[in-house]
Amino acid sequence: MPFSTSSPPASAGSPRLLRPPGAPVIEIEGVTKLYRMGAETIHALRGVSLKIHRNEYLAIMGPSGSGKSTLMNMLGCLDTPTAGLYEFTGKNVAGMDDDELAAIRNQEIGFVFQTFNLLPRSTALHNVELPLIYAGVPRPARLERARAALGHVGLADRMAHRPNELSGGQRQRVAIARALVNRPSIILADEPTGNLDTRTGEEIMALFEELYGQGHTLIVVTHEEDIARHARRIVRLRDGLIEADA
Repeated sequence: MPFSTSSPPASAGSPRLLRPPGAPVIEIEGVTKLYRMGAETIHALRGVSLKIHRNEYLAIMGPSGSGKSTLMNMLGCLDTPTAGLYEFTGKNVAGMDDDELAAIRNQEIGFVFQTFNLLPRSTALHNVELPLIYAGVPRPARLERARAALGHVGLADRMAHRPNELSGGQRQRVAIARALVNRPSIILADEPTGNLDTRTGEEIMALFEELYGQGHTLIVVTHEEDIARHARRIVRLRDGLIEADA
């Protein structure tokens, strides 16, 4: 799927695009997650059920200890349920081995982290091509795709720069380009504006708006109401349960 810039981000005064949802890409039913800390058992999730469809723009919110980080790790196949069902594109995650889970994380999910997670001594181009190296893509093809991804997020002139030569917003754009380069089913963003000032954060959310307009599935985990309001659906967690889904 080629990168496109044909769908501009919605401005504050324009109607918000709401795409019809596609088929379910994630289905979880009755999911619980327990952690044992010495003699104590922590119930991080308590029977959560949730469907996420293709082309959705979803925010997950909740106070500290609500279970949102655990749910994010579950959705990203970084953790597995203690009990309950999790299907990713119709396949039971519980039945997958480590290699299959790694393949989903590398090929199907693009991660964007609050702390960027860039290699400090590597250029923007090399940071973006890393997932393609792990996927075994030949060098000419991966360089072409990494350059296209950086161009797509407005960094065509920053490919040779290292993270310490970029602003916070530019570093997050590199991280978004890295998330896009494998053409994933889902972009999963954990507090994507947490280390950015307000103006830069709005620029990143405008970029997410553009990606949503192009048909990407976006899941944003945040504790900030103004960031969550960019999404078309907000799931609120409290004490390991879904408190609201609107």
